[in-house]
Amino acid sequence: MNTSLLRGALLASIALPLTPALAQSGPDSESEESGQSGNTIIVTAQKVEQRALDVPITISATSGERIEELGITDLDELSNYVPGLLIQEQSANNPGVVIRGITSDSGSSQQGPRVTLYYNGVDISRSRGSYQAIYDLERVEVIKGPQATLFGTASAVGAISLVSARPREGFSGEITGGYGNFDQTLLGGFINAGSDVLAGRVAFEWRTRDGFVENLNPNQEEELYAQDQLGVRASLRYTPTPDLTVDLIGTYDQQRNGGTPFLSGTFPAFAGAPGGADNAFEDANLGGNPAGAAALGDDQLGLNREVYDLNLTAEYAFGDDWTFTTVNGYREFDSREVFDADGSAAPFLEFTEIADGWQISHEGRFTYSGQQLRASAGWNLFIEEGVQNVPFATEEGTYLQCLTSLFGAPLIPGIPCVGPDGSVPASAVTGLATMGAVNAIPYSSVFENQGRNEAYSVFADITWFVNDALELTAGARFIDEYRRSGFFADIPNSVLSGAPLIPGQIDTNGQTFIADESFQAVLPRFNALYRITDDVNVFATISQGRRSPVVQLNAARDAVGNVIPNPNIIAEETVWNYEGGLKFATGAVSGSLGVYYQIYDDFQVSIAQVDADGNPTGAFETASAGSASNLGVEAELAVDLTDWFQAFGNFGYIDGGIDEDGAFSPAFSGARFRLQPEFQASGGFSVNYEFGNGMRFFATPSVTHRSRIFFEVPNNPLISQDSVTLVNARAGLSFADERYEIAGFIRNAFDEDYLLDAGNTGGAFGVPTFIPAEPRFYGIQLTARFGD
Repeated sequence: MNTSLLRGALLASIALPLTPALAQSGPDSESEESGQSGNTIIVTAQKVEQRALDVPITISATSGERIEELGITDLDELSNYVPGLLIQEQSANNPGVVIRGITSDSGSSQQGPRVTLYYNGVDISRSRGSYQAIYDLERVEVIKGPQATLFGTASAVGAISLVSARPREGFSGEITGGYGNFDQTLLGGFINAGSDVLAGRVAFEWRTRDGFVENLNPNQEEELYAQDQLGVRASLRYTPTPDLTVDLIGTYDQQRNGGTPFLSGTFPAFAGAPGGADNAFEDANLGGNPAGAAALGDDQLGLNREVYDLNLTAEYAFGDDWTFTTVNGYREFDSREVFDADGSAAPFLEFTEIADGWQISHEGRFTYSGQQLRASAGWNLFIEEGVQNVPFATEEGTYLQCLTSLFGAPLIPGIPCVGPDGSVPASAVTGLATMGAVNAIPYSSVFENQGRNEAYSVFADITWFVNDALELTAGARFIDEYRRSGFFADIPNSVLSGAPLIPGQIDTNGQTFIADESFQAVLPRFNALYRITDDVNVFATISQGRRSPVVQLNAARDAVGNVIPNPNIIAEETVWNYEGGLKFATGAVSGSLGVYYQIYDDFQVSIAQVDADGNPTGAFETASAGSASNLGVEAELAVDLTDWFQAFGNFGYIDGGIDEDGAFSPAFSGARFRLQPEFQASGGFSVNYEFGNGMRFFATPSVTHRSRIFFEVPNNPLISQDSVTLVNARAGLSFADERYEIAGFIRNAFDEDYLLDAGNTGGAFGVPTFIPAEPRFYGIQLTARFGD
């Protein structure tokens, strides 16, 4: 295939007259979907509306109503109830999404994701731009295993599809206010109005909260992990005929959150601090670097982030059994997070991450749904540009004393970096080294990686209904990728040492280096579904996934000391996925059971860079760790014991990791994947009891469990979290036929102390930091509903 012609054709397709697309929506969440759960939810994973039961791949679907019942406010909480899924939200700027033990959380603009996040049918997978509040959703679909044919190249191990509630006919609305501990406040709701031809909907959510980690440093105004975030979504649905539906959706998300609590396990925050990982559950003393505010962009720790998203989808049914669909999106994000990487009061390792970028996507496809065949074919283009800019600020004497002390050879013996009481004796080192000429020498530097990624693809899927019981599916996607990387660094020499403070970093002398490359791939899938009855089936699937090659670029010196580009092409990561399972929804019982096995080639890992002498540079690079494999079991079950009482549970088991093939032996061989629990389970029950007179009692208590996870590869027992069991609940009363509602919630009811993450940027310098997960949260919410 002439790939340049493919690119041109796909770009030109944007200018085609807009004929409608699959609206990516099943029944309205406020009406028809009410009461549905599990395998009975209508999903669009295969780009047509089906019961999850009838999709021959492993899929976990959760309705917006169910999300509300569980008291879930973010995707990381939802992941506790989905086997094979783990989402870590270190901050809205740095989410980690794990499907079947495989993580996608790199912030580099040069590296592609493994997990596709879709928002209303559009890829939003770029890590720093992917966080999305989950208010007023119709459903969330978690599709597991490689899904490149359905969701594109980023879906190497799976996809998460977020579908917002659509406008509908009539007038309705809802307003919710809430208050809880840590001064939590919530104000949210929606208003919907329209006819069967034109309808609109506006939804919003504003959440604030005090930080749950107190910062003892007087220079910092906010406690750590304070929250202030706003989301607003406006939707318009136009249906001039029964055959034509057009959806236009605009979304704005904003975070003004407090600093991430990177708490040092090496340096104490105060006298009597327990040390090690236990420091994460005590007060912090993170000073940032007010003297370096000009370089960092702020003297306060925290996140300032904005995201703009515009989506246009349409569906047009024409002829007998034919539909044309187009899905179009634009997303732009801009974030700045100032963080203290050493986790102490010392102005030692102070950074800002500035990430901004834009993404544009377009897809068109034709779908045929006949008696014997269902087929779809189409094209897709996805273009993004992004930048990850990382300023660094420190004080020279403090930095040199702290760094050399970590390696047992302090610049000036007898002076600790941080004293036992949390003070900073190292701040005197500049004065001593210059014999009092100056007492402080501010230092700053910056490096930046840039990426432009273009993916053009054509795809086709065909399903043959062999008979009433058996259907067979085959599909493939051809991908043509262009990846361009840029790099520059402004690394001045230290006044005291005469060399860059961070070993191994190289100044590009004002130049921005560029490297690019093109890649192609064909990714197939094969599925079989056999209906034992209309409500019980078995399925099997074979599919291939791929994480894009990395055009990794930084700077190096040649033999005579000149600064030159240092490109390195990291091979694509490929995975073959084999799985089979059983799905059922018979009477009061529904559920699924699946088994999968995955084989990876050139499994990509991020490793801390060191210079020629083994000194840490503070940067991370991508490398191949050789082969890897994954064996797992997933199960879900829901039982309606009465018409007002339902019990539910799920279970996941993963035995996976990097193979013991010696590729990076002994450090990598045999290591478990980052953020991969061996066991994961949850269970609970829902009560929804009508008293009469328009009154209803509801309650959903639940328990979630996760076994030990490692935060780094290679694995380090000190940089890990043992098993965690959490108890959560939401319960309340509704009145006047559900027009008014009062509900209470509690999360982490027994105030379990556990780590969200460990190691982090500080770990690359030999000072690992630890981040505490959320403590006990509880509160009350009042809701009023009005309209039809």
